[in-house]
Amino acid sequence: YVYDWWGDVQQSPSAYAVERTFTYLDLGLDVNFKNPETIYVHGDELYICDTGNNRIVVLRKTVDNGFEYVKTISSVKGISPEGLNAPSDLEINENGDIFICDRGNNRLIKADKDLNYICSFEKPDDSTLDPELVFQPTRMVIDTADRVYCIATGINKGLIKYEEDAVFSGFVGATPVSYNFADWLWKKLFASQEQRAQMLAFVPTEYSNLFMDKKGFIYAVTDKALDEDLDSGKMDAVRKLNMLGSDILVRNGEWPVFGDLYWGNAAGISGASAFTDVTVLDNDVYVCLDKKRCRLFGYDDQGKLVFVFGGNGNMDGYFRQPASIEHFGRDLVVLDSLDNAITYFTPTEFGSLVYKAMELFDQGKYDESQQAWEQVMALDGSYDLAYIGIGRALLRTEHYKEAMEYFELKYDDENYSKAFQQYRKQWINENIGWIIAVILVLVLVPSCIGWVRKMKYQVDNADIFRK
Repeated sequence: YVYDWWGDVQQSPSAYAVERTFTYLDLGLDVNFKNPETIYVHGDELYICDTGNNRIVVLRKTVDNGFEYVKTISSVKGISPEGLNAPSDLEINENGDIFICDRGNNRLIKADKDLNYICSFEKPDDSTLDPELVFQPTRMVIDTADRVYCIATGINKGLIKYEEDAVFSGFVGATPVSYNFADWLWKKLFASQEQRAQMLAFVPTEYSNLFMDKKGFIYAVTDKALDEDLDSGKMDAVRKLNMLGSDILVRNGEWPVFGDLYWGNAAGISGASAFTDVTVLDNDVYVCLDKKRCRLFGYDDQGKLVFVFGGNGNMDGYFRQPASIEHFGRDLVVLDSLDNAITYFTPTEFGSLVYKAMELFDQGKYDESQQAWEQVMALDGSYDLAYIGIGRALLRTEHYKEAMEYFELKYDDENYSKAFQQYRKQWINENIGWIIAVILVLVLVPSCIGWVRKMKYQVDNADIFRK
């Protein structure tokens, strides 16, 4: 489904279909997964952080969208202890070096492709951190210069940034501090010391996961924001961070980027969606994984909702405890940490057409993009993005009046204004000749009539003037 301009749920054709679900037996493993937390894609390989079994399982994708077992990583040579303990995430750079969040050993380590130890990333040396805090890195990304951006349990100052030589260089991208003014006033002026200790501290919210796109921007999600903060806009469930840590996520959609709009109690589940992971496709569509209602929410680069699918259950395409999401091209892979299974999704005809229309527009092929959006409309006549997509294509091909009609149908005020501005300019250019003629007539005719009347008066009264 998707949401329309009014906020109503509109049923939509499925954007994705289940290709296959894999358990440890399907993958050729002897031991079942135990509380796996993360999956990571590198080239044609899928890495699974089997956290409870202290190992990383490496699989290779086959041509039929299956997987074959490659190897298991359970230790790194040249460091003590060598064995991994509750590995929770990993990244691989262009040289094949592997970075591992070895959470149980309170370290983040870097090793070469042969798993020889290179260096460690230790607890940040920062005076504002509790000296008793145990360093437990949980999620991470690396950029092209091998700088590390890490999330650690109990550290809510943003992402921990390390240089390529493992030197801590600061925190970036902290979420805005959210608080209730009445609580703040009470805490400052009236509360006793014991009451203050029991009240929540006004501190930034921790991120739950992050993903770096092909352009080097970091998409960070949180599943810990309060419902009222999301509803009021004080907090964002998704942020797009540049290298300065500033949020540059575009939010031009009619509705906030926080998943479901309705949070009523159903089957014991209430409250806002809780995004536990995010992945970004090459066409800038980002897909957020909601661990609360077990759904996937896809948004385009303008923050408009593209699709929603999934749910809580034990059928194909549903989950019991979704933990991580990744992608191969346009295909999506989701890890369920309770079922210990991996679900592989491929785009349906509808989903492929939506992606095709978006990508053709980005390539400047506006006529072809319009044709693709028209095919989408043939499958779903109420799909808002199709109307807006056709309108944008018409706008780029200078068919402004037709574009206005499509934007008006879906209440897209911003694009309608752009089209109207261009249409007004085009109409003036096309009609400037007769516009000037009318103006001249309106100005000159009265003048001419007055001049003629004056001359006539002078002629008629010429004798009087002589006398």
